[in-house]
Amino acid sequence: MQLERPAIHYFLRPAMHTITTLDDNWMGRAKSIGTALLESDGHRAIVDPGPGSTLETLKKELRARGVAVRDLEAILLTHIHLDHAGATGALVKENPRIAVYVHKVGAPHMTDASKLLASAARLWPDNLQELFGEMVPVPASNLRILEGGETIALGSRRIEVAYTPGHASHHVSYFENIDGVAFVGDTTGIRIEGHSYVMPATPPPDIDLQLWDRSFATILERKPKRLFLTHFGFSDSPPAHIAQFRERLHRWMETTEKILQTAQDDAQAMESFMATARAEIAQHLPAGDTDQYLQTAGLNLSFLGLARHARKRAQAAP
Repeated sequence: MQLERPAIHYFLRPAMHTITTLDDNWMGRAKSIGTALLESDGHRAIVDPGPGSTLETLKKELRARGVAVRDLEAILLTHIHLDHAGATGALVKENPRIAVYVHKVGAPHMTDASKLLASAARLWPDNLQELFGEMVPVPASNLRILEGGETIALGSRRIEVAYTPGHASHHVSYFENIDGVAFVGDTTGIRIEGHSYVMPATPPPDIDLQLWDRSFATILERKPKRLFLTHFGFSDSPPAHIAQFRERLHRWMETTEKILQTAQDDAQAMESFMATARAEIAQHLPAGDTDQYLQTAGLNLSFLGLARHARKRAQAAP
């Protein structure tokens, strides 16, 4: 598997193209973090392997489909947050042939995760290891650096790369040409397969709604037939999905700005935001599913990201 500069074509095996959802069963919860397995003409890659804490579950899911780590040719990372990319280094250590595709902003943190882990430890001071496990460094020679605009070949499948910041400055999305699936990471929020509700995930430090709006346009102009969300699974109506998510994302931003203007301190602001968001979510989902969304997204982290962006916008305003 490689970037097409120029294209290299494979005609070695009968054509077989599948995309399979692997449930990483994060913290014992189904449909929280999903990894996509792509197969094409006997070539195999995965998108977002998940955290180190679910590595054994991921390997078990692969084996159940007749795939071993040694069979993988590439890992495609939408971005480097631990819940998406944390298991990458351990997989490369087991199979040094794996190529790791990652945006240029995130690439240095894959070879040395110390700053990434220090930032994560501030958000999860008590249970970082339990949640995300170990993050093994990736040798620089395994990295394939992306900026957006590249095309990756997997057998006869072609995968276009687009830069889609907003959730993170190192976020890309992947658009494959056979089934019309866009692998969008967290760019289009959280939507547990089987539900229609789409929830923002806006952790610090990179939230930027202006860039995010451009990323929505980037996705829509490619007219994907389906979205694959790491949290969790397929969404079959991309325009409706993105319209719902964009409206809610901007509304949550407005809610955060109003709360910050009236709250006595940050603790009260967070409490008010979380109560408002929980009430909204509960209107759309049964109690058990509400908890699933909240635990997957980390509602307190979403407030911190939105509050940080709100203050930056206020400072920049004339």
